[in-house]
Amino acid sequence: QVQLVESGGGLVQPGDSLRLSCVSAGRIFSNYVMAWFRQAPGKEREFVGFIRWNTGGTFITNSVKGRFTISRDNARNTVYLQMNSLKPEDTAVYYCAIDKTGFARTTASGYSYWGQGTQVTVSS
Repeated sequence: QVQLVESGGGLVQPGDSLRLSCVSAGRIFSNYVMAWFRQAPGKEREFVGFIRWNTGGTFITNSVKGRFTISRDNARNTVYLQMNSLKPEDTAVYYCAIDKTGFARTTASGYSYWGQGTQVTVSS
């Protein structure tokens, strides 16, 4: 069983940066894909990006590309989401998730394990 815990959210102003962390309490196998999703009030959960645990290869959705990056620390079983130049429309609960199959899908249904989420609010 894998347990994921996100942290690092908060209230920031437009243009600020935040780094979210997601720690896995269970073992992460090399074929796993770890992803970030977000969900704003009244909206569906939206894919943000993923990182392949074995290669470190990443994919970021177009809406945040150039502002958001994903990285990992294998020794700490931790994935990060670095968010720069934040905008009010980035306000959402951010979740990390694991795809055990390694298919690296961009839909929530492809992910087996989820964290509890961390709130990010961007407001002046």
